[in-house]
Amino acid sequence: MLKGVNLKKSFHGHNILNGVDLELEPGQISVIIGPSGSGKTTLLKVLAMLDLPESGSIHVDDWSMEFPISQGKKLQPPWPKVTVVFQQLFLWPHLTLRQNLTLPVVLLYGNEKQNSEKIEELVSLFDMSGFIDRYPNQASLGQRQRVALARALLLRPKYLLLDEITSSLDVEQVAIILTHLKKLAQSGIGILTVTHLLHFAQEAADRVVFMADGQIIEKGGKEVLINPMQERVKRFLSVIESAS
Repeated sequence: MLKGVNLKKSFHGHNILNGVDLELEPGQISVIIGPSGSGKTTLLKVLAMLDLPESGSIHVDDWSMEFPISQGKKLQPPWPKVTVVFQQLFLWPHLTLRQNLTLPVVLLYGNEKQNSEKIEELVSLFDMSGFIDRYPNQASLGQRQRVALARALLLRPKYLLLDEITSSLDVEQVAIILTHLKKLAQSGIGILTVTHLLHFAQEAADRVVFMADGQIIEKGGKEVLINPMQERVKRFLSVIESAS
């Protein structure tokens, strides 16, 4: 299980995370929704330990870390067991998309050939063969998103954190991503994804988490999207539905 307990994070005196508790089981798809600026991306960064919380604790299976870190204790982030894909994608601009896909595998596991079959499977699955040998600036944002997701999968994570990974994909590609995420969950990978697409959340989620103002306001099954208990969640869903 990936678990954050009482996580707190501030920036310039402003609370970004204010005592957040969250659990992600292996094989579970949890979806985080909420307004912009509610702390969703920061939560992913903290859970992946790319940005350390000021207090609280993070637990990954039998590994755990308390914050602030005790003096003299060494930080050992649980990578790549926990792997994250952000909206910014962080592709190397001087490498082709194929090289962006394979380089982390080589650095981590030392042998690209052993992963070549999996690489080609993902290239085919996400329909990337027509652009995989281009450079990032020669590809659309949606194409780059597919490469970033495939790269993360090649790292063999047990917990996969996704920040708006479908934001620039068309309906067909969103459906492909959704199908693959469900297969990953069935294989035992825990997936935590931030999204603004309520239909995607409805189709994907085993668990739904609503965040606002650095706090989890409501969490539960898909009923959170259909019949929320909290007035703040009701207002948010009403606005989204009116705009769609």
